[in-house]
Amino acid sequence: MSQHKHEGGHFTSSVGFVLAAVGSAVGMGNIWLFPYRVGQYGGGAFLIPYFLFVALFSYAGLSAEFALGRLTGTGTAGSFDYILKRRGLKGGAIIGIMPLAGVLGIAIGYSVVVGWVLRYCAGALSGAVIQTDAQQYFDALAVDFGSIPWHLAAVVLTALILILGVEGGIEKISKFMMPTFFILFIVIAVRVFFLPGSGGGYAYLLKPDWSYLARPDTWIYAMGQAFFSLSINGAGMLIYGSYMRKEENIIKHAGYTAILDTMAALLAGFAILPAVFAFDIDPSSGPSLMFVTLPQVFAQMPAGRLFAILFFVSVFFAGITSLVNMMEACSEALANRLHLSRTWSVVVISAVVFGVSVFLESLPKMGVWLDTVTIYISPFGAVLCAVFIYLIFGMKNIKAELNIGRSRPLGRTFDVVAYFYVFLAALVVIFGIVKGGIG
Repeated sequence: MSQHKHEGGHFTSSVGFVLAAVGSAVGMGNIWLFPYRVGQYGGGAFLIPYFLFVALFSYAGLSAEFALGRLTGTGTAGSFDYILKRRGLKGGAIIGIMPLAGVLGIAIGYSVVVGWVLRYCAGALSGAVIQTDAQQYFDALAVDFGSIPWHLAAVVLTALILILGVEGGIEKISKFMMPTFFILFIVIAVRVFFLPGSGGGYAYLLKPDWSYLARPDTWIYAMGQAFFSLSINGAGMLIYGSYMRKEENIIKHAGYTAILDTMAALLAGFAILPAVFAFDIDPSSGPSLMFVTLPQVFAQMPAGRLFAILFFVSVFFAGITSLVNMMEACSEALANRLHLSRTWSVVVISAVVFGVSVFLESLPKMGVWLDTVTIYISPFGAVLCAVFIYLIFGMKNIKAELNIGRSRPLGRTFDVVAYFYVFLAALVVIFGIVKGGIG
């Protein structure tokens, strides 16, 4: 049961690893869903359960996926296989298909959105985004086969990054894209602060309505948002963990990932909502907030074209780094199971992602697809992974891996938190099915 050598290489530095993990975690959910959720569930009051769940999930969930990946040196299918073989059982690789199916499903829907964002980057550069009616501009591309070249470009670019390997592709691109994302969003947030009427957005985000903390809904949605925001799905973070150096402190890295992911979500809120309020637009418009509402804001802002460029480029960086992670998890599994080269497995996964997603370019179809995957398949993959790690593989075994690189071993408190995490992860799945989606 020795670790196999990755064809793609390993992360060469802690910074590279953390930025790649943050790149995976920071995605569209931080940008359009988080600000809306905060306003919807009591403003600043929502942040209390949200921060609590992010801390808990990164401590026991994210770290466990990193640790299992590093221990086995492979992705979900290989890791599940490893755990069952230790118990004299077979079939781990087949069970491991479930989390991978969830991640592949999200990648398929996500590639459409990243294609739209790329189209908006070009439209912002040319000025078309702010010169055309925002709803018409979006409606023209969010239709069947409405953005094939852009969508294809997004998938091809992701494939090229993956073919370059972990160090030359994923790590390099994350080290450039994630700091740039934060810088661009800070610039936008500062500019928005000076817009007349932006104060309403800060009040919406921060003014706590404490009565919401007495409502179970608030806690359920905060839990779902934390879960999906951290990209815990039983596959993506596990594969990045497998590229981690042995001497790294996993708990610390999981903490850094959670902090930066939360900062990205807050930054998105501070950049978007005050701007929306300054121009008296409804803040609860979901995905169209990004594609329809914000172009209207940029059209009315001085130097709006420049800010449209900055915004859509930074969103593209957030989207592509998430897509890289999802497609990497799937192509590693393919390479490992079918003994394909890295390049060939990336090509096959890219073809599947593009081939299926071409039929999902209209907003209603894409919405239904992503809802189905994120509500039913992806959370189940995360719970499955938690059960495999903590209940089948065992607390003692996973803690041994988590203690590597630490000056002080984890105490009994970790066990309590970890078992509580497994219970909460199961709750996310149950509430997701009952409520039809909490992510």
